[in-house]
Amino acid sequence: MNNVMNVAASGLRAAQVRLDNAAHNIANAQTEGFRRGEVRAEALADGGVRAWIDKRPQAGADLAADLVEQRVAANVFAANLRVLQRADEALGSLGRLLDTRA
Repeated sequence: MNNVMNVAASGLRAAQVRLDNAAHNIANAQTEGFRRGEVRAEALADGGVRAWIDKRPQAGADLAADLVEQRVAANVFAANLRVLQRADEALGSLGRLLDTRA
């Protein structure tokens, strides 16, 4: 159960990186010399995901892509939060079961 929670927590962190990057891109789109960041992610060997912002120079704004990215990040965040809630409920049920048998 702990691994499920770790995977979901890494998903929450990745969603936050995506949301932060999209917000940064939108807020700075009109700034002279602005270079748009893109989020990259990789699966971890023990489960979960690692996300980072790729700062390669990419001139120009893509507001439509950044707005979509915000929605995707919100949905990913909600899904991983739901996994954590279900895992917490399962642990609570297991704890009550163990208490009644003790």
